[in-house]
Amino acid sequence: MTRAPPLLLALALSTGCAGRQAPAPSEVRTWTATLYQDHPLVGRIWDVAGGRFVDESALRAAVIPARFVLLGERHDQPDHHRLQAELVRAKTDAGQHPALAFEMLDVTQQPAVDAALREHPEDVAGLAKAVDWDHGGWPAFSLYQPVFSAGLQAHLPIIAANLPRAQVRELVMKGPEALPADLRARLELDAPVPEAEAKAVREELDRSHCGQLPARMLEPMALAQRARDAMMADRLLETVPADGAVLITGNGHVREDRAVPAHLERRAKDVTVLSVALLEVSPEALTPQDYAALAGASSLPYDYVWFTPALPEDDPCKELRQRNAKPKE
Repeated sequence: MTRAPPLLLALALSTGCAGRQAPAPSEVRTWTATLYQDHPLVGRIWDVAGGRFVDESALRAAVIPARFVLLGERHDQPDHHRLQAELVRAKTDAGQHPALAFEMLDVTQQPAVDAALREHPEDVAGLAKAVDWDHGGWPAFSLYQPVFSAGLQAHLPIIAANLPRAQVRELVMKGPEALPADLRARLELDAPVPEAEAKAVREELDRSHCGQLPARMLEPMALAQRARDAMMADRLLETVPADGAVLITGNGHVREDRAVPAHLERRAKDVTVLSVALLEVSPEALTPQDYAALAGASSLPYDYVWFTPALPEDDPCKELRQRNAKPKE
């Protein structure tokens, strides 16, 4: 696999040497998220390989030649979905017809997706009803509607990319043998994982579960995470048309040091992949490099990062701590 280049420094799209000076965002936006809108990174786009800021036209131009464009998100962040929709349209406005793949749809839902699109190709609400989105465990469909609308208006193939939740639970409980042998082999789940990568994934899982996850569960959950990444990569490789695909998924799944890009790299050496993370700013992190540490990495594990304001959020660890607290005697 070859990485999508930083578009030869974005074809020198008016950034020049001043790019390192954090130019103002190229478009004035109205953000839905309310926190830290005055943060110096809000609206700015960081080209990781180039080590500089670029404008939105450079990022839109960069997605066009990439066969696989992986767009990260915070799932309940409406600004992220609006920006994803813009990047999908960058492909279609260029005359391309990529598949539009979603982590939020699992492979068992593909027949329902196909039937809905055959009957009503541009009916976004009908597609949501066909896959029973309201009971799927994801944030409200209204948040994702801009992305689906961008796809359906251009008549893009919609790809259900994830493993079913039932299979994920089986993997956690039973290990790789929970999957059929042919699928297990295709996803390369029996292949050894480099210890540094395995350790990083375990540490990430521990952090994301607030240190409350039993140690014995870290390895099984790491396997499930790996399987989901591998399945999404598999769906991109096996089901997409000539113009490639755009994947809508969480930021953790678009990391180049592991996750979907790593699986694509192991299986396909001659395709270009562009990874774009949509990250909420933090008042404690004022430069792009500060966000590498927040991702548990020495450098940002993406091709581009687009920074947005943040949504208010309850303490994600409070409920876990309360659930795991020992009752008083």
